[in-house]
Amino acid sequence: MRTSELTAASYQPKPHLLALTRSDLAQWCRDSGEKAIHAKAVIKWVHRLGINDYQRMHDIKVSLRNKLAESLALDMPELVAVDCCDDGVRKYLFRLSQGHLIETVLIPERQRNTLCISTQVGCALNCAFCATAQQGFKRNLSCAEILSQLWCVNHKLRAADEPLVSNVVFMGMGEPLLNFDAVVQAASLITDDYAYGLAARRVTISTAGYVPSILRLQTIKTATLAISLHAPFDELRNRLVPLNRKYPIATLLAAARQFARSRKRRDQLSFSYVMLKGVNDSIVCAEALAALLKDLAAKVNLIPFNDFEGTQFRCSDPDTIAKFRQVLSQKNIITTIRRPRGETISAACGQLVGRLGYTHHEAGG
Repeated sequence: MRTSELTAASYQPKPHLLALTRSDLAQWCRDSGEKAIHAKAVIKWVHRLGINDYQRMHDIKVSLRNKLAESLALDMPELVAVDCCDDGVRKYLFRLSQGHLIETVLIPERQRNTLCISTQVGCALNCAFCATAQQGFKRNLSCAEILSQLWCVNHKLRAADEPLVSNVVFMGMGEPLLNFDAVVQAASLITDDYAYGLAARRVTISTAGYVPSILRLQTIKTATLAISLHAPFDELRNRLVPLNRKYPIATLLAAARQFARSRKRRDQLSFSYVMLKGVNDSIVCAEALAALLKDLAAKVNLIPFNDFEGTQFRCSDPDTIAKFRQVLSQKNIITTIRRPRGETISAACGQLVGRLGYTHHEAGG
């Protein structure tokens, strides 16, 4: 083997600092002959203050800064474009190191800034009403790639003197619970007081119903859970969410009940239900859904379907959605109707596809 081939074959990229929890970084410090307490300062510089240049961390000794720079990567993905909607929603297009594109959505509101982040390039679950599913599945994101979305958006907000992200939802491209370890590690940093410091109730992991990971989440206290249900009958849900063939509704709800019992607060579990005209929006469906959820202390979010190119589905009429909600509310199930945001820039729920073609955007980091 030639020297150049040996070098290429043996090359391993440096670990990324964004993928290290505080305890991981403390161990790295010990292994590097440094005091573990330095981990707190480094975590604060990178996550809370948004600094990705080790030499700017002025209260850390130079020798440690040099060790960090030599051993731990701190580069960020390329921000290709930012698309802005009239309702204030912004969609960020990132290019990863291998050239894959992912999208991240910021949803500003009066009292909070919610960031919807991606966990995979594409998605393998093939839900019938989701544009992301049409892209197929490429790969999982690393913990660093997941957190870099939050880091980069906060960097832009900080530069514009705007409020930073206050809520994070793992509801972008991909099925978060099929990338369990990276997602949970990212959530632990998002809720770390020395990093982003968000309360667990402000971090939500969404799932189409991957039961094994729902059961694993019982011991993870750094996020709430949102289950995308979308149908009260197995036959219908099999068509809309193919994962249901492996984990049918009864199995899924049994796992949901176990999760709910592992939490002290009643607001740790919710269900999402996309409203599809003539498909799952009948009063019969509403009554069946209420019967399924009657013993669960969980709220339901009704999501008006967001159109995308090539879809066979249409959104339920507003009056139909209101009557559906009324049935659930009369059964004492807390139910909200999610107001569509970001539709005109394809940033709404189920519309993320990770591609170029923005209409009005700014590029650059």
